[in-house]
Amino acid sequence: MTSINKDARRAGLLYLAFVITCIFAGVVRSNLIVLGDASKTADLLENSMWLLRISFIVDLVSAVLFLLAAWALYVLLKPVHKDLALLFLLLNVAGVAVQCLSLLCLFAPMLINGSADFQKAFQPNQLDALNLLFLNLHKSGFVIAQIFYGTWLLPLGYLVYKSGFLPKWLGILLIADFFGVMIWFFQFFLLPGYDIITYPGLAISFIAEFSLSLWLLIKGVKTIP
Repeated sequence: MTSINKDARRAGLLYLAFVITCIFAGVVRSNLIVLGDASKTADLLENSMWLLRISFIVDLVSAVLFLLAAWALYVLLKPVHKDLALLFLLLNVAGVAVQCLSLLCLFAPMLINGSADFQKAFQPNQLDALNLLFLNLHKSGFVIAQIFYGTWLLPLGYLVYKSGFLPKWLGILLIADFFGVMIWFFQFFLLPGYDIITYPGLAISFIAEFSLSLWLLIKGVKTIP
């Protein structure tokens, strides 16, 4: 196996691991949080706080995997255009930093529910509202990270398209993914309640990122004469 194919398969493995862990954490968390209903969320958390802890740890692992995947893609694509490869790596680093900061809000309910001082200082309904506030802040922080995660797809998609050793359609998918993520970002902050307009873009994101990871892992890259 050539060196470039080793780089490609390493990038594909890391990216696929990121996608799987990110989805797993999101699915676990979605069964514990009812945004807009503090009481129901409190009941779910009281019975399954350990699942929230698992989601928190998996999210941290996912962020590290994404950063490593970006580094592996940088190694693979820097011969195409070093400056643009560095740009998408830096955008990824910024997104990971924002995401990890938002995870502190996800950890807050664990501190609140496990602290006798909080239990004494607040009424149960106040604690429920406080927990939901932090969970909402976590979601908002994660969406803020998407402006970096979305923007990194432009130089990444362009380099994949221009590489000559990866299919051009993968590059086009990644660029389309950029628009899908940006629609999600602006919808969340400007048009709350209109989630339906983000569904096509999120579907494209799923297809694009799974396609990239699987192609790199299974097919690798073609050798340029």
